[in-house]
Amino acid sequence: MAIEKNLLTSAIIFAIPQDNPKTTIPNNCRFDACIVISSDVLIDESVYQGAIPGGTYLIYKVKHTADAIKKAYSDIFTSLQSNGYGLDHKPIMEKYMGDMISNPYCEICVPIKA
Repeated sequence: MAIEKNLLTSAIIFAIPQDNPKTTIPNNCRFDACIVISSDVLIDESVYQGAIPGGTYLIYKVKHTADAIKKAYSDIFTSLQSNGYGLDHKPIMEKYMGDMISNPYCEICVPIKA
């Protein structure tokens, strides 16, 4: 549907990991793929519509490579603790904007509480 409706050309995409790769083998790791759409886009019952929880997030801008993202995830929790933040009980999300070929970065959005 996203390709048919031309929603990916300037999309904001969120990837929400559902499993911890340290405790789940890679082939079993799951994530939700989400596209931000305007309210005038018609969707059918094959698409789940939801809302991303609000709140305060630390944003880590990282190069969109497996190595850079893996390193960021390994550094996030140490960085949170050393800066006095705690992880809020919401999902960590990866945010991708626009054309991922011309924009080789993503943002890892980490929900925090002071």
